[in-house]
Amino acid sequence: MHLRTHLKPLAWILACAAASLGALPLSAAADTFDVKVGFAAPLTGANAGYGKDLQNGVQLALDEANAKKIQIGGKTANFVIQAEDDQADPRIGVQAAQKLVDGGVAVVVGHFNSGTTIPASQVYQTAGIPVIDPAATNPTITQRGFDNVFTVISSDAQNAGTAGTYAVTVTKAKKISIIDDRTAFGQGEADEFEKAVKAAGGTIVARQYSDNQTVDFSAQLTALKGIGTDLIFFGGLDRQAAAVAKRMKQLGITAQFVGGGGVMDTDFLKLAGDAADGAMAWEYGSPLEKLPQGKAFAEKFQKHFGVAILSYAPFGYDAAWAAINAMQKSNSIDPKVYRPVLKTISFPGITGTIAFDNNGALKNASSTMYQVKGGAWVPIVTKSGT
Repeated sequence: MHLRTHLKPLAWILACAAASLGALPLSAAADTFDVKVGFAAPLTGANAGYGKDLQNGVQLALDEANAKKIQIGGKTANFVIQAEDDQADPRIGVQAAQKLVDGGVAVVVGHFNSGTTIPASQVYQTAGIPVIDPAATNPTITQRGFDNVFTVISSDAQNAGTAGTYAVTVTKAKKISIIDDRTAFGQGEADEFEKAVKAAGGTIVARQYSDNQTVDFSAQLTALKGIGTDLIFFGGLDRQAAAVAKRMKQLGITAQFVGGGGVMDTDFLKLAGDAADGAMAWEYGSPLEKLPQGKAFAEKFQKHFGVAILSYAPFGYDAAWAAINAMQKSNSIDPKVYRPVLKTISFPGITGTIAFDNNGALKNASSTMYQVKGGAWVPIVTKSGT
């Protein structure tokens, strides 16, 4: 075969190189394989800050895992993220979930909103792909008997429930009111707060509603001012919570403001201004700075991304490592093989010990109440529970 006489010089060189490679042992690249880690959260819109914060937490875990050159099945795993924007919309969330399934992901970390997580998790359950929830907190998420659903964060039964009990037994509020944004998250935590207040012997004197696009809470707050409420719990996220606190001050309402999850962050402080002073909020988990690895993680995150943690990045990081550890321990990225290991895994995460109960919920979850003092959020008390 007169190969050389029929090829131009460059083609001849390439042909020889290819032939030589065929005679060599497998390259380092051939000993590495990609593991797709799905991620879904709002990456545009009002909740995009939360979504990007979560994504950075997941990406940091994957970068660290890749630096360790983790071996699975005798090869080095290269963890790559496939991120989808669910826009905090349940319908789009389901579409994002299906894209991740169709993309061949081995696991999913997501979503952020409960209203998106609940329907999307049905897609993962049907596909047999584990989803590890780093931020959505409606108790329904882990109460449907799905064996592919896990969560590394407290539920609202624990967080908002603790808030309700505290409002009655410690704050000693006598006339408690609630406003919620009618989302699965906001309404869900408001429901849990109300149940806990009543169980502790407290009184709910009024419950007002908005939606998650409301910017002016004058109507709701004027109604509450008229009945002399002494504590207002808001079920919703930081931007609207800040609008409530600001309008309370403008209307001369002296009731104690209490927020649930997703309120204790710098955006609330910026938007509420001086109306933030004295505000309380219950947040999932223990204060990062008081956890063994918390300070180091915050510094590492800042160095890696050039921004500070907004809120839930540590939970995204822990969720990703839960999957990585289970895959490494089971020596497989096949959900059928690593899922049983994931169910029984226990390791020290950034946010605390990561271990799951029979429903996939986080064991020994905790919540912390913060209060704004001198323009900053200060942790006041941490309560643990199941």
